[in-house]
Amino acid sequence: MNKNLERVIEIPEGVEVTISGNEFTVKGNGKETVRSFDMGKVNTEVKDNKIILTAKGATRRESKMIGTAWAHLKNMIKGCGEDFVYELEVCNVHFPMNVKMDGDKIMIKSFLGETTQRVSKVLPNVNVDIKGNKITVSSNNIEAAGQTAANLEKATRLTGRDRRIFQDGIFITTKPGRVI
Repeated sequence: MNKNLERVIEIPEGVEVTISGNEFTVKGNGKETVRSFDMGKVNTEVKDNKIILTAKGATRRESKMIGTAWAHLKNMIKGCGEDFVYELEVCNVHFPMNVKMDGDKIMIKSFLGETTQRVSKVLPNVNVDIKGNKITVSSNNIEAAGQTAANLEKATRLTGRDRRIFQDGIFITTKPGRVI
């Protein structure tokens, strides 16, 4: 069934949203996030401190696009107010692991006694703080922070070994909005 759909997002004080074509720019508190969407038949406009997403005669595709854009824009606006923080923990049972920052990469040495270094990429505009066996990843962009945390977790992934015995690795313990 084709319906007329509309979603509205309130823009808080101190946050500015501009739309140029398919590119959305959210600025506030000295932070800026830019993202482009392929909106298709969805119309977007900023009016009276509100972002209005509308589609006339929307099919399932337009309905999904409105929901996706709505969620991303809410995260972009929320990121202007506060950073998204991921907390990770370095766990080692067998061999002590060394984790150090090196520019835009994190070097993991002596994972399970390996002589080669494992490398994890840090995305731009992401702050990584390493204190002992605790790692904090924060950014105003939830996708960049989440991908950096996932890169760290994936760098210490094990294959071909029993996870019940080899429990070493770097694991996400806290995500924005929930504790694992």
